[in-house]
Amino acid sequence: MADRPRVIVALPDSAEGAAVADWLSADGFDPVRRPSLRAAADEMRARTFDLVIADATLAVHIGLHTKGRALSPLAPTIVIGDAAAAPQAKGVSAQTIYLTRPIDRAMLTCYVSMAIFDGRPTRRSVRKSVNRFDAVVNGVPSHIVDVSAEGLRLELSRDRRAVLPPHFTVRVPLVGVAVTVQRMWARSPLSRASTMWYGGALSQNRASVEQAWRAFVDTIPIIGETGVQVNPESESVRL
Repeated sequence: MADRPRVIVALPDSAEGAAVADWLSADGFDPVRRPSLRAAADEMRARTFDLVIADATLAVHIGLHTKGRALSPLAPTIVIGDAAAAPQAKGVSAQTIYLTRPIDRAMLTCYVSMAIFDGRPTRRSVRKSVNRFDAVVNGVPSHIVDVSAEGLRLELSRDRRAVLPPHFTVRVPLVGVAVTVQRMWARSPLSRASTMWYGGALSQNRASVEQAWRAFVDTIPIIGETGVQVNPESESVRL
């Protein structure tokens, strides 16, 4: 299918590369196995791609071979390796995700989808940054960082070590609103190393539920607006 996101799989181990490619294909992606540094670099120059999954020993060199490729050099990279290689691998690009072996299928495919969709925003209305306030995600306490008519950004503690599923429920006890959200991306905020941010778009909700969400969003003041008191440590927002 022409619309399947293309993922270059640059893993030298044939069994590992084949397993990753099979997982990606089953999840709707178009994996392209290129096990060597030269083959991966040639593929990156030859055709556009959405993401690279690379062994740590190859990833630290990939940046030297991307001149002239069709896609932006900021295309995300998922690096696979061990803990000792993490410092080097994290320097590959500004959009590097590092995963350790053994590779967990759910974790890998989750981060592949989030990394790709991060570059394909669905938001059509203004995003409103807000003072963090309480939310419950699939029963887990979290905080909402910003909102729009079509979605939101959540902050969860890394200590929970749980990857959000493709669709999850967000409940806002403050106003009694609950919506189903499709996971779109994830990243670690620079200012909060102990947390993860997840971006999501409203999905599979009844029209009345989405109308209630939009009404809720309309009542929230934007941080920095005239007359709004900004408190960076606040855990709630006054409606």
